[in-house]
Amino acid sequence: MNVTLAFIIFLISYIGIMTEKINRALVACCGGVIMLVLGILNVEQAFFEHVDWNTIALLFSMMILVSITSQNGVFEYIAIKLAQQVKGKSVPLLVVMSTITAIGSAFLDNVTTVLLLVPIIITLTNMLNVTSVPFLISAILFSNIGGTSTLIGDPPNIMIGQAVEHLDFNDFLFHLGPVVVLIYIVVIGGISFFYRNALHISDDKREELMNLDPNSFLKIGPMLYKSVAVLLVTIMGFLLHPFLHLDLTTVAMCGALLLLLITTKEQEIEEVFKSVEWVTLFFFIGLFILVGGLIEVGIIDEMARAILSYTEGDVPKTTIVILWGSGLLSGFVDNIPFVAAMIPVIMEFKEYGIQNLDPLWWALALGSCLGGNATLIGASANVIVAGLAAKSNNHFSFIQFFLIGFPVVIISLIIATIYLILRYLLAYL
Repeated sequence: MNVTLAFIIFLISYIGIMTEKINRALVACCGGVIMLVLGILNVEQAFFEHVDWNTIALLFSMMILVSITSQNGVFEYIAIKLAQQVKGKSVPLLVVMSTITAIGSAFLDNVTTVLLLVPIIITLTNMLNVTSVPFLISAILFSNIGGTSTLIGDPPNIMIGQAVEHLDFNDFLFHLGPVVVLIYIVVIGGISFFYRNALHISDDKREELMNLDPNSFLKIGPMLYKSVAVLLVTIMGFLLHPFLHLDLTTVAMCGALLLLLITTKEQEIEEVFKSVEWVTLFFFIGLFILVGGLIEVGIIDEMARAILSYTEGDVPKTTIVILWGSGLLSGFVDNIPFVAAMIPVIMEFKEYGIQNLDPLWWALALGSCLGGNATLIGASANVIVAGLAAKSNNHFSFIQFFLIGFPVVIISLIIATIYLILRYLLAYL
């Protein structure tokens, strides 16, 4: 009975999120609370087992850092500099921003990267009087594509890296980097062609842009130096976190608290908290509880086991099924709980006599990370960009993103399939 109830509640909530008739955070939280009321999971399970407070704290901390830094004109300065480098041309600017997003997502993590870059994108498009939607959608796509290439780029990779002791940062970069570059080239070409006619920037706006002095937007003063210094130190902490033996959330919280402490004389803390994307944070909490209900009744686990039982231990078949199964499911069920369910199941494949599980791990990483591009709730970065876009009156719908994101996922998975076969599976065929 609980299985049916959990599935129905999740399905109705998902439809509510897709149609966007009611605020998505309200829909997700209502769905989660209904699961609590019906006893599908209890409060302890919901808040101590399924809500990923590391993710919530990381997002909250980065929102504070970005909010304070943005008050000093830093993002306007960077936006103008970037736009002037490509002479205000729309498609080259889209390529530049997408490339920066992909690289940043690989070596920071995609959540942090979009929190830093989306304010720049919105500032830039407002200046040029061009729609920001193509830039924002591209930011989502390339944050997930770039994040696929390293251990720290996307939460599923972090989870796999923690579960499989012999895989380190260099292994992820060596095995996943080449296919990510291929996917990047294909997708950036397709996106640039698709949006070529939607990104017209008038000659007047381009001339205005080239005449702007980026330095005039900076508010020179102690707060500027403090915020930029703390932000750079925090980013350095992200890069060095394996050597510092501190997780990303701890680094982000330290940076946010330090910046709040040293800027108390320049601003009211209450005002900073008002700028936090509370709707996005509560949407995550509701979504975690919703998916937690599916986990508690065994739906996620059974889906994972069904995929693997179908393959009967055949390595090439198992690898491809994991790639496509995780790729398609991760787009509709947040990839974090799905990967959590898949990891122990893949571990069990040693009982089938499979000694080398590495192709399966790479398939899971590629599928779960790339599949996040299918829908607006497929990955954490997607939700954040959508929230920031809505707050700045640059809203785009669930369906609008799906019509672009889902084809990108299919193309990405086809490329990943060919790559896995050529690099790892030919010996088994």
